[in-house]
Amino acid sequence: MDRALYLAMAGAKHALQAQQHNSNNLANANTPGFRADLESLLSTPMYGPGYPSRVYAQTTTVGHDFRQGAMITTGRPLDVAINGDGWIAVQAADGGEAYTRRGDLRINVLGQMETGSGHLVLGNAGPIAIPPADRIEIGSDGTISIVPAGQDPNTLVVIDRIRLVRADNAQLVKGNDGLFRQKDGAPAEPDAGIQLTSGVLEGSNVNMVDALVKMIDHARSYETYVKLMATTKENDEASSRLLRAGG
Repeated sequence: MDRALYLAMAGAKHALQAQQHNSNNLANANTPGFRADLESLLSTPMYGPGYPSRVYAQTTTVGHDFRQGAMITTGRPLDVAINGDGWIAVQAADGGEAYTRRGDLRINVLGQMETGSGHLVLGNAGPIAIPPADRIEIGSDGTISIVPAGQDPNTLVVIDRIRLVRADNAQLVKGNDGLFRQKDGAPAEPDAGIQLTSGVLEGSNVNMVDALVKMIDHARSYETYVKLMATTKENDEASSRLLRAGG
């Protein structure tokens, strides 16, 4: 009975963990450039006295869905989307370099360019700073040009260039901040071949229908494990009554 109860408890626990992964994907269904997390339940033998004939479920993150999300035309000059593979380099909270596909860029109160999540965008020599300007343009190669405040509208000055890198997706891991980093911690090399499209945002690649179906499946799995725990309790009580009656 104790083994059946343990297996039911373990199953319920990992069904909830899988639901958390799926809920995070659903919560980011409208986050630009978001990459869905992929989870899996592994069967692990339960070792102890005798033959390990019982297994329990173990939730693990097997990776991320790197398929490109839908392209959404916004017409906003600071919205950019990467064509094909590639990443935008940003500064993480710890000061290190990290990568994102989020292209809803903006200028903060300090004149620095940042993503919609507040991470500073990196250029050739660190975070990109934008002086007062009447207009800002981002070229297909990531070059940032401005019309300085009060200057002729045809006066374009190149300020910096967004650091665009290409990395092996198999060597990338996602942190709790939603940013990707290389497993070895080394910065990825810039790639001049990566192209941006201005006035366009890449949406999340979360499949809403699939995520909703998974949410129902995980909920039903949890209910099944709870019922198994209740059945185990009833069987244990029935066994106790039989022992008392036999005594």
